[in-house]
Amino acid sequence: MAITKQNLYLIFTLSFLFFFHLHCSTTSAQAPAPAPTPAPTPHGPPDVAKILGKARKYSIFIRLLKSTRVSYRLLGELNHTDNGKTVFAPTDKAFSSLKSGALHSLNDEQRVELVLYHVLPIDVPLSQFLFVSSPMKTEAGDSGDGEFPLNVTTAGKTVTLMTGVAKTNVAGTIYSDGQLAIYRVDQVLQPLQIFGSNSSVPAPAPEKSLKAADVSENSAALSIAMHNLVLSADGVITLALSL
Repeated sequence: MAITKQNLYLIFTLSFLFFFHLHCSTTSAQAPAPAPTPAPTPHGPPDVAKILGKARKYSIFIRLLKSTRVSYRLLGELNHTDNGKTVFAPTDKAFSSLKSGALHSLNDEQRVELVLYHVLPIDVPLSQFLFVSSPMKTEAGDSGDGEFPLNVTTAGKTVTLMTGVAKTNVAGTIYSDGQLAIYRVDQVLQPLQIFGSNSSVPAPAPEKSLKAADVSENSAALSIAMHNLVLSADGVITLALSL
């Protein structure tokens, strides 16, 4: 059978298409698969100190959070708990209203307890304080007598906190994300365990000092009496000799 130019053209075209398809298939098979898109890195737990730093007016409380290492403790606990945390953050003005030297008089353990007293072990939305049992348990200790109870009352939208030494209202919300709630307070929450023993009434003078004063006065009186006696004796002797 004679092969015409038309048949040759058709055979050439089909051969070209076959080899082109074969080359593309081989190249596609050898090409590396695209790398999977990395999963987005999950955000870490909220940092109380950083949040307060952005809010400003809380430099003293931030310093206490860091010096007592409570800020690092909260980071770790927020990373491993579903209960969340509630923090009552006193402003710098709140600390300035404390008695002079009140913070400096605290030892290291008391400073930790003071900071932890401003932290609840659960996340409490502002609207839920109505349903919280009072006194509340804080991170500083239990709610029983002799521990670190924090009483709370609500009236409408007003939430009042009472420690037995100080009383203040929740003045506003600084941060809330369902895991962590930070509220502003205009007074330092002073736990009764730490600040309850402080009294403005001057302490009575020690009994020992009073006794020492009595002995001193009695000794002086005795010395005067002995001196007078000696003078009297001299006068009697002189009179007797003159006779």
